Parts: sequence; C-alpha cells; structure tokens
Amino acid sequence: MKKNYISGLPLIALLGVFPMMVKAQKGLPAKTPTSSTVNSFYPQNEDFKPQFVSRLKVPSGFKVNAVAVGLGKPRMMAFNDSGGLYVTRRDVGDVLLLEDKDKDGTMESIKTVWNNFVRVHGITIKDGSLYLCSDKVLKRARISSDGTLTDTTTLISDLPDGSQHDNRVISFGPDGLMYISVGSSCNDCAETNNEYATILQLDKDFKTRKVFARGLRNTVGFDWHPQTGAIWGVDNGTDWRNDEYPPEELNQISQGLDYGWPRVFGKQQIDETREDPIGSTKSAYAKTTVPSVMEFPAHSAPIDFKFLTMGKGLPNGYKDDAIVCLHGSWNRKNPKGYKVERIVYENGKPTGTADFLTGFLSEDGKTKFGRPAGIAISKLGAIFISDDEGGVIYSVTGTGI
Repeated sequence: MKKNYISGLPLIALLGVFPMMVKAQKGLPAKTPTSSTVNSFYPQNEDFKPQFVSRLKVPSGFKVNAVAVGLGKPRMMAFNDSGGLYVTRRDVGDVLLLEDKDKDGTMESIKTVWNNFVRVHGITIKDGSLYLCSDKVLKRARISSDGTLTDTTTLISDLPDGSQHDNRVISFGPDGLMYISVGSSCNDCAETNNEYATILQLDKDFKTRKVFARGLRNTVGFDWHPQTGAIWGVDNGTDWRNDEYPPEELNQISQGLDYGWPRVFGKQQIDETREDPIGSTKSAYAKTTVPSVMEFPAHSAPIDFKFLTMGKGLPNGYKDDAIVCLHGSWNRKNPKGYKVERIVYENGKPTGTADFLTGFLSEDGKTKFGRPAGIAISKLGAIFISDDEGGVIYSVTGTGI
C-alpha cells in the first residue's frame, strides 16, 4: 500500500488499518513544504511449527534450538542465580518463570510468578530482587529460593503515560543506579512532558529521578560496554517519511546530551517536515545534537540490545561484541529486520555488523514466522532470544558450551 504525504501529513488516513496512528500527533507545519511517498506492508505470518527451526541460520560455531514454545507474546527476559528465566508478557500482564530442571536444553517447567501487572515489560535483577516496569509503574519483589516472588513493593507510580511508546526498559548501570528508557508519546510531536523521549536515571532510594539523556524517540534496548563502561543504545526513528528515511540509530549515550528527535536524525540530518525551534533554526539546533555512531535500515525496529559480556564458549572474536534484535518493519515496501544482528566492537567502538540469527523472514519477504524481541544471556554464555510473534524462546549457543 502506497500513500503520498505533504509536509509529513497523510492525504489518506489509515486509522482503520493501523489504529495506533491515532496517537501519532504532529507539530506545526514546516515553512518549506516537502513531500514523500511511503508504503505500508506487513509480511503474512506463519504459525510456528517445530520444523521451522531448521530454517534459521546462525554463524559457524553456533547452534540454535527452540527451548520453549506456545508462550503467546514473550518480550523481555532475565536470569536468576539458579538459572531460571523470567519472561514478561505485556499483553497478558504477567511474568513467567521458565526452568530447565533436567538440563536437557528445554524449558520443561513453566509457571506464572506474577499476575495482574498491566503492561509489564521492563525487567532486571539486582541483589536478589526482581524489578519490573510497566509504562507508569516500577515494582520490586524478593526472589525466593524456588524462584517465586515475595515482598512486592511499588517504587514508582508516576512515570509518563504510555501513549504510543509504552514499552519501558530498565537496567542497573555500573554505578549501581537504575536507568529507565521512556519512549516518545507520539510519532514526531513536540513533547510537553520533558521525561518523554529520554533515558531517566534514578537515585538509589528510587524517590527522585532526572533526565540522563534526551532526544531519543524510543531507545528500547541499551547496555554498558564491558570495558569502557559507556552506555550504548538503539533508537527507533520516525515513521511516515519514506522507505529509507530516517534510519534507526546506534548511539553512545552520555549524560546531559540531546540526540535530536524529533527535528534531527542520524548524523545530524534535519527532518525538513518539522518546524524550526522557537528563536532558532533547525540547522543551528542540529549542531547542538549528538550524531548517531551507526545506522540500521529505516523501520527495521531495533528492540533489545546486549553486549556478549557473559558469552562463555563463544567462538573467537565475539568477546565484547553486541547483538540487537531487529523486530521487523511494517511500513516499507521491502521488509527489513526480522533478525538478530551482531555489532562488532573494536577498542570500545563499533566497526560493523553481521547477521547473527536469520531466517524468520522468507526470501521473497512475503511471509514471516517470528519477530525477535528480547535478549538474555545465561551464566554459561547461552544466548536466549524471545520471539513475540511465534511465542517461542530460542537459545543460540557456541558449540564450545
């Protein structure tokens, strides 16, 4: 489906096809009219079958297996000290605990350990406690010896409303502080709440917080480089421009800096559909923003991002590299994403990418059987990938494990 746009405004609304576009508010029109042609195409889904695993491809020295199936829409994950895997399901509003008790490589034990947590998504573990986050609420629970949860506590209940991007992601940094990614409330509007399109940093008592970095439309995945300690994150670019613009971004995220959204993308490239800042110009503003370090194809939708710090048994050359789940496009003629990519790092900086887990998307791009979403790495170095389309969790392991 192809639509024409002028100054970023659709001539034909697609609200019946994509209800979420109701929330994609616009700012004031730009002074210079611009036009673009965009496409909307979503590959047809194939329900998962065990034989589909043979379609998946991993690099030499790795193997892939489906370790749990029939999970609905599993998203973010975290391992406890006993090897149990917690999985959030935002659509159901619960958290599952998966365990491989007989060590045969399959999660044969599955139980719900938290119910009625509406839109739960972000998850992390620290000092024997499990932390969970929805669009507005951050909670904590103690992890019992059997993996169940007790002593649940609400730490925060006033994060910005979910709006268009409600998938909060949480993690503790090397400084012991929690960081929360808060996506934008819209596609490309001028936000009225300064906590949207940011990464927040919380004090250790969780009672106060501040904006760590801004201008990040929806940085769902972020992590700390194991050697340099720098934060790196993947950001989702604006929709409804065209098939190739703007790119998705890999950013090195530093305190107090502005990464440009909604007026600037990529390497300080201006979005001509946006208005000038009050009292300035887009060109002048762009020079004050931080350019991306690397880009991914537009609309490929990067989600979780992790360094392979714990990657024991991985082939040579993977140490301190990262992987990213590219959830997959719905608004370009030729689909992109639907895979996991490796980001190669040298001396603390990314130097290139390579396919890591592919095969979910058919060669002609017309069908798919999965959308990679979350990443967790076990103590043994096995890499677990959740698929929230097929309801599957995969393990990718080095043959040395």
